[in-house]
Amino acid sequence: MFIIQSYPLAILFCFITMLCWGSWANTQKLTTGKWPFELFYWDYVLGILAFSLLAALTMGSIGAGGRPFLEDLQQVSGGNFLSALIGGAVFNLANMMLTAAIAIAGMSVAFPIGIGLALIIGVLVNYSGTENGDPVLLFTGVALVAMAIVLNAVAYGKKSNTSQKPATRGILLSVVAGLLMSFFYKFIAVSMDLENFQQPAAQKMTPYTASVVFALGIVLSNLFFNSYLMKNPLSGHSLSYSDYFKGRFSLHLIGLAGGAIWALGNLFNLIAAGKAGAAISYGLGQGATLVAAIWGVYIWKEFSGSPPVVKKLISAMFLLFIAGLSLVIAAGL
Repeated sequence: MFIIQSYPLAILFCFITMLCWGSWANTQKLTTGKWPFELFYWDYVLGILAFSLLAALTMGSIGAGGRPFLEDLQQVSGGNFLSALIGGAVFNLANMMLTAAIAIAGMSVAFPIGIGLALIIGVLVNYSGTENGDPVLLFTGVALVAMAIVLNAVAYGKKSNTSQKPATRGILLSVVAGLLMSFFYKFIAVSMDLENFQQPAAQKMTPYTASVVFALGIVLSNLFFNSYLMKNPLSGHSLSYSDYFKGRFSLHLIGLAGGAIWALGNLFNLIAAGKAGAAISYGLGQGATLVAAIWGVYIWKEFSGSPPVVKKLISAMFLLFIAGLSLVIAAGL
């Protein structure tokens, strides 16, 4: 299977993760008003599974290093399989909350609050397991990200023409999503042998196998979570599976693309964890908050028409995010 051998390449993979995780939500924005997000979300999770399988059968099955995907899948223990499966379910519930928050509050709000919070708590959780990286630099970087989140919430509160009810609802959904999102990566990390992808320990998974099992957990849990949400939507009327199959092919394709983009970032992040460590790899990947905020502010114009003080707060947020992520990178050098 394909394995990276250097820390700089691991950082590059983390940056690709950042771009993917911060950009997939643009596919949701493209369907807003045309396709309920509950139906979009079905295509999204199927896209994650399809891409993960494709990558495992190609990148995860060629080369002399590590175990090929099918061989690796056959030897994994039930406990490790279940751990990655649970990680998928936890992620799915968190991501559904985040997707709903995006629909209500926009990318430039939901991502910095939700994923920024996930970065802070997730780094703490993952670092406790491996203690890989300089803790002073790592946690100082996390503290700067926390300050950026606060500024973003303040900016959203001052945004013009925003009623208190949707503002509160969007922020609360983002917070809940962030709290749940903090823990999914730990379940995947413990199912893999992060110390040696070349000759992984028996009963542990390679990143490729873990990504597939994780994606399977997302799809299986979606049968429960999204089915409930379709009957009890956050907005609009209830939906049925027949509504899903009535959707235009182009709308389905957009959702599948969104899932594939996220899955690419997830796979690269798991591969990078072997060299960068789970805490640094996860923390940089969740720098997607910065990417998503840039999309929301400059492309989707989600803060247009706001008073000048809001623009200053957003600029300060970007600076704090950049400084915080730079320290997270330096922590692994």
